[in-house]
Amino acid sequence: MLEGEVRTAFWIQYERGVSMAETQTGQAIAEERRGLRSTAPFILSGLSGGHGVFHWFSQSFFVMLPEVVATFGLSGLQVGAIATTREVVSGIIALPGGVVTDMVRRQWGLVLAACMALFGLGWLVMGIAPLYPLLLLGMAIVAMASSMWHLPATAALSHQFAHRRGSALSFHGVGGNIGDVLGPALTGILLGVLTWQEILSIYAVLPLFLAFLVFWAFRDIGRTGSQESRSTGFQEQMSQTSLSFKEHPRLWGIMVVAGLRGMAHVAFLPFLALYLGLDAELGYGNAAVGLHIALLVGVGIVSTPVMGYLSDRFGRKLVLLPGLISLCVLTALLVPFGEGIGLIIILALLGIFLFSDQPILTAAALDIVGEGVVASTLGVFSFSRFVLAAASPLIAGRLFDSLGVEATFIYIAGIYLLGTVVLLAVPLAAPRHAAGDGHHGHGHGHGHDHEDEDGHGHNDGHGHGGH
Repeated sequence: MLEGEVRTAFWIQYERGVSMAETQTGQAIAEERRGLRSTAPFILSGLSGGHGVFHWFSQSFFVMLPEVVATFGLSGLQVGAIATTREVVSGIIALPGGVVTDMVRRQWGLVLAACMALFGLGWLVMGIAPLYPLLLLGMAIVAMASSMWHLPATAALSHQFAHRRGSALSFHGVGGNIGDVLGPALTGILLGVLTWQEILSIYAVLPLFLAFLVFWAFRDIGRTGSQESRSTGFQEQMSQTSLSFKEHPRLWGIMVVAGLRGMAHVAFLPFLALYLGLDAELGYGNAAVGLHIALLVGVGIVSTPVMGYLSDRFGRKLVLLPGLISLCVLTALLVPFGEGIGLIIILALLGIFLFSDQPILTAAALDIVGEGVVASTLGVFSFSRFVLAAASPLIAGRLFDSLGVEATFIYIAGIYLLGTVVLLAVPLAAPRHAAGDGHHGHGHGHGHDHEDEDGHGHNDGHGHGGH
């Protein structure tokens, strides 16, 4: 009897060993099949490149804006309505989109490809729109695609580079910055030989073709490591997200700062473009408008990854506070010094901080939450930011119509000042520091204590393991 029990135990252990070996072999084959597409550099560069396409077109539209205004005879309020449409649609999509993104991790590649194709469709609608309402419809489609793209892309980077999150998200931002520089400069030149409708129709073709490449490149991006964990229902995912905000009240503070930053950002670029393109004294042409905006964004290409690295190294707040204060002061200085060499210097200095703060704020939030609710948290943040920011372009447009662009710049500077005050009161979690990146496994244990940036110990409620 004893011998039979020993034999049975032996076979159980043997079968377990075979099963584990088969599993490991299967994982190795799958990993080999993914090849280059599974490597961290490919994922980072590929997602950053896709981000650049989104920003190329979006930023180019600001250069076309004076021509769009002339075509449809728009007021400042109607210009603000274009930006508000983008913010409202993005916010509506972001909240359920974040939850759904966490639920369908295995299909992230398909989601990214669909977003790229939808993005091209939106610009095509705008390019052929004969009426202003159809222009708004095209912008709504563009906003839907852009909002959804950022959720799986950012969640994948947060997982892949958990210990260099600020740097990775900032590098992803640099991809957008490169598009922001090349797009306005090229578009400003093209406006000399083509109409804005013709340019948009040509631009629309690229994302439609890129959708196939995106699917090939990222079809396995949500099927690695812990991201391949069990699926959850919508209600369960919402419950987990709600629990994160209850356990970590500081998330609400970060969310308010991100919302205020968004209010200032979405009002600044459209009315800066109008200021440069329509001001009689400045007299800039389309090419000059594109070059000025390219200067603003070009500085960000260098500064954004530097700021992200510094936030990983020394803390988020140490980088964010000087940035918000500088944005407040420099925007206000556009009123007395917004011409000639003074304008160029201010735009260059603004570029240092204008695009680097958003990825750092995102990293500050993701430093706190668990891996299972990354996209859901991003969705809540995006929704709240868009809710706060939606009316901002309308307010800026009303100020532009009634008091001039100077009042708009003062309004934006005031929002940055308010964001600085709120950030001072919010304790941020200290960034994680660990060597190496790649595929990081993350457990969901509890009771992981560490200090925040202000030196106060706290429990973040989530333990993290890795391999």
